[in-house]
Amino acid sequence: MEQGTTPVFSPKETTENLPTSCGVYLMKDADDTIIYVGKAKNLKSRVKSYFLRRTDPKTAVLIQRVARIDYIVTRNEYEALLLENNLIKRWNPRYNINLKDGKTYPVIRITNEDYPRVFRTRTIVQDGSDYFGPYPNVDSIERYLDLAERLYPLRKCRGPLKQREHPCLYHHIGRCTAPCAGRISREDYLEHVNGVRHLLNGETEALRARLEQSMLDASEKLEFERAAASRDLIQAIDTLQAEQKVVDFDPDTRDYIAFATDQEMCTFAVFQMRAGHLLASDMFAATVLTPAAEALEQFIVRYYDTRKSAPATLYLPIVIERDQIVHYFQQEHNADVRIDFPSEGRHASVLAMARENALQDLERRKREHGNLPALRELAAVLELGAPPLHIEGFDIAHVGGRYTVASMVTFSNGIPDRARYRRFHVRSLEGAIDDFEAMREVVARRYQRVANERLPRPDLILIDGGKGQLNAAAEILDGLGMAEIPLVGLAKRLEEVFVPQRPDPMTLPEGSPPLRLLQYVRDEAHRFSTSFRAGLQSRDVSRSALQNVPGIGPKRSRRILQAFGSLEAVAEAPTDVLVKSCRLTREVAEAVRIEARRHASEDTAASRDATASEAAAELEEAAAEPAPADYGTEPETRTEPETRTEPETRTDGDQTP
Repeated sequence: MEQGTTPVFSPKETTENLPTSCGVYLMKDADDTIIYVGKAKNLKSRVKSYFLRRTDPKTAVLIQRVARIDYIVTRNEYEALLLENNLIKRWNPRYNINLKDGKTYPVIRITNEDYPRVFRTRTIVQDGSDYFGPYPNVDSIERYLDLAERLYPLRKCRGPLKQREHPCLYHHIGRCTAPCAGRISREDYLEHVNGVRHLLNGETEALRARLEQSMLDASEKLEFERAAASRDLIQAIDTLQAEQKVVDFDPDTRDYIAFATDQEMCTFAVFQMRAGHLLASDMFAATVLTPAAEALEQFIVRYYDTRKSAPATLYLPIVIERDQIVHYFQQEHNADVRIDFPSEGRHASVLAMARENALQDLERRKREHGNLPALRELAAVLELGAPPLHIEGFDIAHVGGRYTVASMVTFSNGIPDRARYRRFHVRSLEGAIDDFEAMREVVARRYQRVANERLPRPDLILIDGGKGQLNAAAEILDGLGMAEIPLVGLAKRLEEVFVPQRPDPMTLPEGSPPLRLLQYVRDEAHRFSTSFRAGLQSRDVSRSALQNVPGIGPKRSRRILQAFGSLEAVAEAPTDVLVKSCRLTREVAEAVRIEARRHASEDTAASRDATASEAAAELEEAAAEPAPADYGTEPETRTEPETRTEPETRTDGDQTP
């Protein structure tokens, strides 16, 4: 094989010195490390395409890192395909497809035993067990298993069935037919297993008809509880039927490969259909900076290079040059694989399902890795030296000067870091309405503590407010010797960005990644402070309500609310529980329950009124600010951030230095 390299790197010299033969090219960075390996039918033409003016952004990122290109000429394209795969395995280039970080979604397994079990798993064992799925949504699996357990209770104990004299608790609560105690024959037990198979396959018409008849019979006999149970089962079947994936009975072995990309990130999904059932799914994360067809070809060779067998048919979402892939399967797996690119029909539907799995996995990875592209753009807009990976945001909340509190939220890599959220009781105002002074107090307490305890300093501080709040925070940071920390304010009216030492605010394009990130931090700080304030106000109202009862003072009312959490819980608690847990007489406990019941609805109304009062205060504050220029657009409606799946870490009490 002929080998060669380019001279000192430049696009013109590179393309002019490459041969027109087929082969493999190796892109290297300034440290002479291979960062990408690719194959080409015409080396000169393929490498030249990287330097076209209209190169996509992902390819531009790759080219910026290339300092030299080596090449190896091969006799034919198939040799280039194999050599490319061998070089990728040997050098593991950063921007080539790799098979690490695999992720498999859970499936439902029916074991191959004399008395089979059904359960959720992520591991496929080739022992004759039946598998159904995969299910990207874990809630769907739980609904299937719960319905199967209610309709066809199977044993829960692991391993071979052991004979027992008495059944376990599952039998007594109706979740096991107790074959271990001889309460069901093996034939009837296997009928239950077949019922589970029919349910998971979506064959529910006969079952639904039987339940409907049972419901009607129970209604005629006035057995409404049994009728309601049948009705609930029918509703559960209908819900799952809408989610049921198509299972065909084509005996061919088929694989479906789909992918999803966003910027440099890519996830490949492989679905394996065997004997008409979706046997397994695999997920592979990758960084892709090349055209989709080239990346897909690399993935196919890398994936099946680790497999002992090949499918009869391979379905792909985009068109690629199939001849070399077909030849690869013939030579390496001794298999004639048909490659197809369906655009409609059931095979296109399975590909769409695989792509949906890839999209969900990609979203998960994006959440884990953060929002680095938006941080880079934000750094450019604010003229920062580096992306602000650590952002802290502040907001003040109160109702007419009462319950004045503040919040600090932390974002790491562009996503919330809830373990580092903090909240503050504002102590210096004594009922006065002064957001500027409140901001001075909170910023002083926070960053005095950062200085004293040598905590990590943020890369950016965001203040919820305009120039007044921003200047108040800037004064404190300057006094603490931390004026070098970048500081911005985001006003509520037209989403204007204020920066110290700059007379006019900045306006970022609506919907742009930097503005959306700033809005996310601001809205999260606002939500956190408002929820803290609402909790304080609710507890205050609840304590006042309980103190209307003779014999209940501030200490006892506090102790009751600490024990039960809310007036609603106190109202629903039995009198005996109140007597024991709070050391009350029966007469006082009954009076407390009556008072709590009377004020529970008023507590909710007070919370709504407080929210309305706060909104009015914000409007009044906004009206007092100088009117900005009219840009002819409506300000974007502020919405709560979508990510609410993880519990927040909230400390009890104030965060003081």
